[in-house]
Amino acid sequence: MQHSFYENINVLDTIERDGLKAEILEYKSLKGSSDIQLAGNLFLAKESGMSLKQVKVTLNNSSVTTESGALYYMKGHIEADNKIGGVSGFLKKTIQSKLNQESTFKPTYTGTGEIFLEPSFGHYMFVELNNESIIVDKGLFFACESTLETSVSMQKNLSSGLLGNEGWFQTKISGTGLCILEIPVPKDEVIVYQLNNEKLQVDGNFALLRSGDITFSVQRSSKKLIGTLTSGEGLLQTFEGTGQVWLAPTQSIYHKMNRKGIDELYASKNMSNDTGSPK
Repeated sequence: MQHSFYENINVLDTIERDGLKAEILEYKSLKGSSDIQLAGNLFLAKESGMSLKQVKVTLNNSSVTTESGALYYMKGHIEADNKIGGVSGFLKKTIQSKLNQESTFKPTYTGTGEIFLEPSFGHYMFVELNNESIIVDKGLFFACESTLETSVSMQKNLSSGLLGNEGWFQTKISGTGLCILEIPVPKDEVIVYQLNNEKLQVDGNFALLRSGDITFSVQRSSKKLIGTLTSGEGLLQTFEGTGQVWLAPTQSIYHKMNRKGIDELYASKNMSNDTGSPK
């Protein structure tokens, strides 16, 4: 039975660390539906490139922390623990969850065995930290080694809090270990920019995460108001310093297609390119 299960599985990515192995699994096909409508939806999903994915974590006398509700099932000698930290810890975690819109309690699983997390048609990505920190967009955190600490990062300037479309608070992940993120696009549609005392400016809300040393603000595309108006860009998300920024350029396109449809996007593009000259 187990052999036939893994015959229907592709391993998209895997990473091994001391006492821990994480894998991103992909189901090759889904044939269990006896409902015609559901079968049709599964067919369309497969034809459009969508696939069911699942994160598997193998523990060897180690531990992993997950987003609340992420556990699907587990096997072995594994114990679950919600590390509240007394009354003060409870209040701290509650306040943090309200600020960054993550779950209040993130359970930690410790021991030896296999953990399968909740499957979805979404996408996942591994990020390894070495005594460093990253600041991630809301809702991206999925799981991490228990050696990492999650906390709240507040925007450091007025422009980013009011105009950055990220809110005043984001999730900060710090320490040394493996972090697993649930991202809105496939990993091969994510580009990582290394900044060396440089500036990266983005017209849109498709930056997924950044190194903790990178500063984030919102700036006008031109120093002069008339330049901003004539450039057509307006306000730009601005990342400065030395470190890395992860971008998902296709994310905003998918959002526009979902809201407007591809035909309207194409028509809008043609209208913007139309000079309006008489024929």
